[in-house]
Amino acid sequence: MKKILLLPLLLLLFASAYSQKSKLTAKELHDYVQFLASDSLKGRKPGTAEINVASRYIRDHFRADGLKLMGDDGFQWFEIVTDVNLTSRNSILVDGFSAMIKKDYIPLSFSGSGALNASVIFAGYGFDLNLDSLKWNDYKGIDVKGKWVMVFRADPELDNSDSKFIPFSDVRSKILTAKDQGAAGMLLVTPKGQDKDDKLMPLVVENNEVTAGIPVISITRELANNILHGSKFTVDSLEHLIVNGKAPKSMETGSTVKATIEVVQKREKTANVIALLEGSDPVLKNEYIVIGGHYDHLGFGGAGSGSRMPDTNAIHNGADDNASGTAMVMGLAGQLAPEKSKLKRSIIFVDFSAEEIGLIGSKFFVDHPPVDLKTIKAMFNFDMVGRFDKEKKSISVSGTGTSAEADSIMRKLESGLAFEVVHSPDGYGPSDHASFYSSNIPVFFFTTGVHMDYHTPFDDTEKCDFDAEKKIGDYATTLVRTIDNLPKPLTFKESGKKQNYGRSGRQLKVTLGVMPDFAGSEKKGLRIDGVTKDGPADKGGMKKGDIITAINGMPVGDIYEYMSRLKKLKHGMTVNVEVIREGKNQVLIIQL
Repeated sequence: MKKILLLPLLLLLFASAYSQKSKLTAKELHDYVQFLASDSLKGRKPGTAEINVASRYIRDHFRADGLKLMGDDGFQWFEIVTDVNLTSRNSILVDGFSAMIKKDYIPLSFSGSGALNASVIFAGYGFDLNLDSLKWNDYKGIDVKGKWVMVFRADPELDNSDSKFIPFSDVRSKILTAKDQGAAGMLLVTPKGQDKDDKLMPLVVENNEVTAGIPVISITRELANNILHGSKFTVDSLEHLIVNGKAPKSMETGSTVKATIEVVQKREKTANVIALLEGSDPVLKNEYIVIGGHYDHLGFGGAGSGSRMPDTNAIHNGADDNASGTAMVMGLAGQLAPEKSKLKRSIIFVDFSAEEIGLIGSKFFVDHPPVDLKTIKAMFNFDMVGRFDKEKKSISVSGTGTSAEADSIMRKLESGLAFEVVHSPDGYGPSDHASFYSSNIPVFFFTTGVHMDYHTPFDDTEKCDFDAEKKIGDYATTLVRTIDNLPKPLTFKESGKKQNYGRSGRQLKVTLGVMPDFAGSEKKGLRIDGVTKDGPADKGGMKKGDIITAINGMPVGDIYEYMSRLKKLKHGMTVNVEVIREGKNQVLIIQL
């Protein structure tokens, strides 16, 4: 009973102690956003000179506020893939005919590099499915070991939005199936049902170091017909035969393709910006609260950038996403720095890079923390906090279920606010707090939500509401102070699965109950960054940090192969999962 009465009393004392006038101003937030979202920074794309200007701007403000710079003079550097280049060594010969790159063919951005001179087998849509609801094997009766396999993109039911083929029709799944069959290279053909204009697949950077491991090439139907010239079929006739016959049609083409493929990934450095405000309590100052938000955006947009207008090449200024969150982090640093003597715990302020391409910066921070990760007791994340809905002024705070105390603390502080605070318990979500939640750290994710200018060139400074953001900042400051000064740290609770279903929104039929390393930083297999309590993996003995190398004896080299393996498993199945743990191989038995 004493503990129940103590918390409201503490909150009352904190509110009284911090009733002084707020230093945070709407003009300050406006000025930060105006600079970060200016055309001169060209959309703050990671790996560019412009985002480095932004990082120095943030670092200099942290230093001016009296914070101690961490890392390399305030920077935590890491590498990302920013581009892929096709060298002059790329070539394809089809029975002596020399194809032209970017006209007749183009390697995919994640194609493996190397040379292959081999015969070509046509394998329909490249499926090998043996499910209760779908049986289809394009590889039955053919031998593709050491050969090229030529397959159609997509699936034979393009007009059916509920087709059972859809989960298996992505290119990565087809590549894995071909590799399982022993194929040494893949030629991808776009059927007329998918694209009448017969365009080659675009060379889109995936910002991931994971390659296919074999040459993978997009070719035109015209080049494919050259490969089929010794048969009685054309690409169109094969498509018609398979789609209308609702059955595979695979065969030897009689042609040989000699190819050299060389795709070179371009890597650049980018940085998280980190600074420390040391607490005053001799003991509690060794515990930390992280206040963060990402400062990168989409650059000029374009295909593969995440822009909602991928055909438009224009500066995406990202005023709300996420110059507004970056400004909040900077503003809170300036607000709290003069109060150092009143803060018990230390606060790490960090603006992350490379959030837009997969939470890479925050994952790097968690994997390479500047302090012992176990001493980080809470994380506040600000992502898109600059635009209230005109009809309903509210701020959403996710992660309120990730600690036992969060809901009650917040509600005590919300009386009299000019806006509504919507509580959401889940700790996982599409922003940087997810990296901390997966490490059992309580999180608070502040956002005013998505709007029609999200990920377009129209997310500009003048559309933000800085008076409202200032009010959000005042509330967040009070909450941070309160959490910082608690006698005991927040008690972590699991709230929501520690896993992601990807940008496509398609959920797998079965899951292990893990959060994989989406950045692909592990080269030996797929590293596990989080395990859901009481989920299949947890019950089977899997631990955070395990590296999955195989499922049911089939190799897993990366996130794409992992997802493809899961697609073919069924609810209730028992599978053996091979992992590397602390350098040793282990086998886990897991029931899905």
